[in-house]
Amino acid sequence: MKTDLSKFNNAHYTPGAGAVKQLCWYAVNSLFFHSGLPFSGLRAALLRVFGARIGKGNVFKPRQNIKYPWRLEIGDHNWIGEEVWIDNLEHIKIGNHVCISQGAYLFCGNHDYKKEAFDLITRPVTLEDGSWVGAKAIVCPGVTLHSHSVLSVGAVATRNLEAYTIYAGNPAVEVRKRKMEDEKPA
Repeated sequence: MKTDLSKFNNAHYTPGAGAVKQLCWYAVNSLFFHSGLPFSGLRAALLRVFGARIGKGNVFKPRQNIKYPWRLEIGDHNWIGEEVWIDNLEHIKIGNHVCISQGAYLFCGNHDYKKEAFDLITRPVTLEDGSWVGAKAIVCPGVTLHSHSVLSVGAVATRNLEAYTIYAGNPAVEVRKRKMEDEKPA
């Protein structure tokens, strides 16, 4: 058996919004998210208009790409860095106080390499409170970064990350526990 992409059929998948809403979002995404404009509050408001659930105090840096805001939930006080790509074919939930560093890639879709037609597979992604996705790191479909876990620079999370644990590499493996320290008064 061989891969035969002519047999690929994506008919079972729907993006969760009609064609007009998708076209409008593509225009807004291009103008206000891909651009270098520094308007974080405007980005949050536009995401809400298109169905995202967005908390308060979030920072959205310039030059981002968000596939479908109606499949996005972001809590409070998060940082989403420059050139972050949220490729959410399924639901992505981001908790509170999460940092997604520049160039990180969160994606919910892949292909079944065992199938001749290379079928589409989609699974949600969750980033729990206090987690950190390092610069140029990748979070694969179906993965949860549990509370305060860290995915280091350039690492690839192909499975769930344990709470308060730091991961590095491709695929990401545990390198040590994350120990939090109290703030010292100035």
